[in-house]
Amino acid sequence: MLELKNIKKTYKIGDIETKALDDISVAFRQKEFVAILGTSGSGKTTCLNIIGGLDRYDSGELIIKGKKTSDFKDKDWDAYRNNSVGFVFQSYNLILHLSIVANVELGMTLSGVSAEKKHKRAIEVLEQVGLKEHLHKKPNQLSGGQMQRVAIARALANDPEILLCDEPTGALDTTTSIQIMDLIKEVANDRLVIMVTHNPDIAERYADRIINFQDGKIISDSNVYQEETKDDQFDLKKTSMSFYTALKLSFNNIRTKKGRTFLTAFASSIGIIGIAVILSLSTGFKTQILKFQNDALAEFPIMITQSTTQMSTEDIKSMKEEMKNKMMGTVEYESTDKVYLYDSTQNNFIHKNVFTDEYMKYLYDIDPAICSSIGCTRIVSMNLVRKVDGNVVPVTLKASGSEVNNNNSNNNNQGSNNTMTSTDGIGLTSYPEVLKQGEEPYLKKNYDLLEGAYPESVSDLVLVIDTKNRADYTILKALGFDTQNVDTIKLSDIIGTEFKIVTNNDFYVKTAFGSYLPGTDYNAMYNSSNSITVKVTGVVRLKPDVSIGLLGTGIAYSDELSKLVINSAKDSEIVKSQEVSSKNVMTMEDLDADKKSTFLSYLGGNATPFMVMVFPNDFNDKDAVIAYLDAYNADKDIKDQVVYTDLASSMSNMTGGIMDGITIVLVAFAAISLVVSLIMICIITYTSVLERTKEIGILRALGARKKDITRVFDAETFILGIFSGVLGVSIAWALTFPINAMLYKMTDLKNVATLQIDHAIILVLISTLLTVLGGHIPAKMASRKDAVEALRSE
Repeated sequence: MLELKNIKKTYKIGDIETKALDDISVAFRQKEFVAILGTSGSGKTTCLNIIGGLDRYDSGELIIKGKKTSDFKDKDWDAYRNNSVGFVFQSYNLILHLSIVANVELGMTLSGVSAEKKHKRAIEVLEQVGLKEHLHKKPNQLSGGQMQRVAIARALANDPEILLCDEPTGALDTTTSIQIMDLIKEVANDRLVIMVTHNPDIAERYADRIINFQDGKIISDSNVYQEETKDDQFDLKKTSMSFYTALKLSFNNIRTKKGRTFLTAFASSIGIIGIAVILSLSTGFKTQILKFQNDALAEFPIMITQSTTQMSTEDIKSMKEEMKNKMMGTVEYESTDKVYLYDSTQNNFIHKNVFTDEYMKYLYDIDPAICSSIGCTRIVSMNLVRKVDGNVVPVTLKASGSEVNNNNSNNNNQGSNNTMTSTDGIGLTSYPEVLKQGEEPYLKKNYDLLEGAYPESVSDLVLVIDTKNRADYTILKALGFDTQNVDTIKLSDIIGTEFKIVTNNDFYVKTAFGSYLPGTDYNAMYNSSNSITVKVTGVVRLKPDVSIGLLGTGIAYSDELSKLVINSAKDSEIVKSQEVSSKNVMTMEDLDADKKSTFLSYLGGNATPFMVMVFPNDFNDKDAVIAYLDAYNADKDIKDQVVYTDLASSMSNMTGGIMDGITIVLVAFAAISLVVSLIMICIITYTSVLERTKEIGILRALGARKKDITRVFDAETFILGIFSGVLGVSIAWALTFPINAMLYKMTDLKNVATLQIDHAIILVLISTLLTVLGGHIPAKMASRKDAVEALRSE
């Protein structure tokens, strides 16, 4: 039962402002067809809006099943309109971008009815109103009478207790009006129907009860309500709209504006395009730098030497940080006009790395998963002789550092140390020892084989030439080749060249004075059963895709050969004599401890390497290798620590920092367009709110809450955000192809611009978030619109 009592208030309802409705007391039975006739329109509009809860009800009493609506909250009105009232409007008020089935389903969707049940119910009520043949159509494909039938079906879908009809035949011809009224009369058999109209003929023909209003007052009531004793049960089911439903509504609306949607998404995606292209280039350049740096690891391994270094405790503690700061340009400078004096000798000491057996074992126990190989430089003399044209001659090999030339001139310093000599020099391990079983050897990985074969045994040597197939003539001359008046030598002529490594006992002769000198009986040395035969098995050259190589031009051999020579030399007479003597047993000069140790290493009496080079698998593993080396120094005194040099880290930090800085600046500039896009989305969403104002009113009439209205427009901006993000990422990806083509033409760098999938996903998410934020303010404005005013809009 509905009661309307004692209303004494002026209301603005729709386009009519009512005037002091006095002494109105109306009650409606649960089942009757009531026609409300109003001469000025004020009476019908007042009743329709107040009973429907579409207007603010500020005074008087509207009682629904015994409950005063003055106690209602907004959500109660929403639930009341959705569950208890069905509306049939004069102008149909259908949502044009939805099918007629979807229009009918909408009220049930707000009630939380399952998809299967609401679709079945929608078909049922549409067939009930005679639209079985038109289920596939949209409202603009129907006639006026058919659209009013859809409106009636929508009103009946939730099986409401009350059907409110506002001039349901006002926009119809006579024949169609009769059909619609017959349908409404049939509906009135099992529910209360309240129809407001100016047409007394329709009221007389169809209504059970006619209430006449004139000048805001009831002037007659054909069937006055008699008070009945009845306990009414008032219960409202709360309404809600899922985000999925909001998405469907918004998507259907967007589909009707494809051109504008595309232009909006494109404009919104410009910032995403800029950032995506910048990130693509940044990623590509970092990849190129990383590739270059990975190649440079052979040239810049982590180096550990025995060399004596003057250091302070502060130097050791801050050495790495200072190196990083200087390379990055972040060193702090004192601003003063004074010179601070300090004692630089205080806390200074001479630090020397000591390669103990424990430390060497620790090094070689490193995890092969993070360290590909370890190379050693040993100061060992290799006493070489070779038979040339039947004559045995001594062989002296020493690469000329000033003329060594690889792909990078900075390699010269390494090349100058690559010495294999019978009289002097350092025997540098030419290719590191591979730690992991099955790992491709260093030579095969970095050097092309031009002739012969890669080394397979300890006694195999290779000749390394530069990228222009050059080798210093002194190297070939020392090998016994005729280099006078000759510009070239065939590679095949070099393959198979043999040498004999002579033991110390066969090579050195003790004089009458107790000193030792190299012998001159080269035939005896060559034919000695103690000699080790080695030969050149291949000629190699740095691969074109390797930027920097470790090996200088000349003869290269493995560290295993050095160890073999040392094992045969450590028990020789000259070594034993030198071990007990404080003088150089060859020159008889006095030696201090360091010089004696060095000379013993030269003679093969000390297997401790002069320098160790640790090669990480790649830059990602380098940090793990550094951590492994640092772990050895933990809890040790400074003098017992082993200090290393990581030149590659300095390069990596510098180049990585520069690229990161450039990327951040460029992304910041590109992000400005995102702010512009956010403002634009705000404006476009507000325009959409204005265009869909009537739809807002319809949704509110069907019981949609304010938050549901907000959700509808948030869903629209959500779709736009995803679309603009995907569009921007797609355009950016397409742009990488011409960008890569131009960069390759300018720099010979291939595939620099590379859009990463994780960057693409993040940019789509950012686009979606910013678009939703930009549209949320107009979405909230939409939710605050007055439902009656919204229904009046066109």
